[in-house]
Amino acid sequence: MPVIGFIGTGNMGGALARAAARSETKAELLLANRSRAKAERLAGEIGGTVTDNRTAAERADWLFLGVKPHLMAELAASLRPVLDARTKKPAVVSMAAGTDLRRLGELLGAEIPVIRIMPNIPTAVGEGVTLWAAGETVTEEQKTEFCSLLAASGVLSEVDERLMDAGTGVTGCGPAYVCMFMEALADGAVACGLPRKLALEYAAQTLIGTARLLQETGEHPGALKDAVCSPGGSTIQGVRTLERSGFRSAVTEAVIAAWEKKF
Repeated sequence: MPVIGFIGTGNMGGALARAAARSETKAELLLANRSRAKAERLAGEIGGTVTDNRTAAERADWLFLGVKPHLMAELAASLRPVLDARTKKPAVVSMAAGTDLRRLGELLGAEIPVIRIMPNIPTAVGEGVTLWAAGETVTEEQKTEFCSLLAASGVLSEVDERLMDAGTGVTGCGPAYVCMFMEALADGAVACGLPRKLALEYAAQTLIGTARLLQETGEHPGALKDAVCSPGGSTIQGVRTLERSGFRSAVTEAVIAAWEKKF
């Protein structure tokens, strides 16, 4: 049974720990967090053992680092002696935005197998997208095990590392944009007299259903949009209003702005 250590059990670290707990590949979970109470709450929910960073680094076969990018160098410096002392090196999985494989190798040691990931928040309910890129020392066996451990998180997509920032502009930031759109849909319905609770339920299911339809049919979004827009109908008038307000351009520019920030 593999031992998986999570250092940092915040939104993303906690979401991935939940996915690992749901995995068909059973594993022992070690949970470490700067706020011990947060790790204890997560352990109460999914099982696992609350521990400290050093113990997680000493025992884990897979070590997930869920800290903010500006804390990565400090964390790596504290873990480096422990990792250097281990005969069998753990595979380290970093979710620190903007910290590439080359830099992670410098911080952790060139002999450490490192996978860089960019998950998104829907991993918490098993519907996420996790982009990942592996360092040169990661074996094919480790790649397979990694995918097995996180299979319950949603879609896992191996990408060329140079494309991760562009992909994260959609997958990582996209949930915020989708929430804004969903809220705006509901606001419009409320303005027309629909109760808020129903408006939010209808908007959420409309997003879920439309996305599922596109996934299952493989149809282009533009084709489905055209199918809904009857000649002289109400939908095309709504589309016209969105176009006049620069809707599509605004969304495109939001993704580009996030990419330019480089996370």
